[in-house]
Amino acid sequence: MAQTHFGFQQVPEKEKARKVAEVFHSVAQKYDLMNDLMSGGLHRLWKAFTVAQSGVREGSRVLDVAGGSGDLTAAFVKRVGASGEVWLTDINRSMLTVGRDRLLDRGHVVPVAQCDAEKLPFPDGYFDCVTVAFGLRNMTRKEQALAEMRRVLRPGGRLLVLEFSRVWKPLQKPYDWYSFKVLPWLGKRVANDEASYRYLAESIRVHPDQETLRRMMEQAGLANVEYFNLTAGVVALHRGFRLD
Repeated sequence: MAQTHFGFQQVPEKEKARKVAEVFHSVAQKYDLMNDLMSGGLHRLWKAFTVAQSGVREGSRVLDVAGGSGDLTAAFVKRVGASGEVWLTDINRSMLTVGRDRLLDRGHVVPVAQCDAEKLPFPDGYFDCVTVAFGLRNMTRKEQALAEMRRVLRPGGRLLVLEFSRVWKPLQKPYDWYSFKVLPWLGKRVANDEASYRYLAESIRVHPDQETLRRMMEQAGLANVEYFNLTAGVVALHRGFRLD
């Protein structure tokens, strides 16, 4: 039976989705608060940079994969205007419900779909831009997910992957201390869930580094792939294009 990573554990591939689902069912209600606490609010700047690199404009069609609480979706809704279309999707019902409700509270009525990024329920070449922020590392078959995201892009469309990555080497030790000591402590105190935030720290360490992910995107059929290191490589934004 094929194995895959769940944090530092090796688990059967068919079990990973269930385990990840349990994590996000647990943290959904405190997800945004924890993001602010863990990053000191920097996640908002990382997402703003992603939107700025998206090329999205009035009338564009955008797919937000693993969109969770809907931060990127809300930003794209403002960009595409009444003539555009933005879909919020996530495999996790709890996260999707939080995102849908937050968008409605802001006055944004957008199409929402619970779906697996490895089997997107959209036609070929439909979207101008596809984004996935802090979701790729939780997917079981990342290569399949990247290929699916490319498939639904129109020729000339771009895929943006915002994800934790490899930090600048001189910062590795303090970053590890923060990840494995502070994050679980915050998870326990704020979200009453130490284990999920320990998984978060572990999942970052087994996720492909910047160059490996760039090659994976190229192998999925994307062209002109480049990446931008943010906050000394704590996070990287990868951008690639579908040319045919």
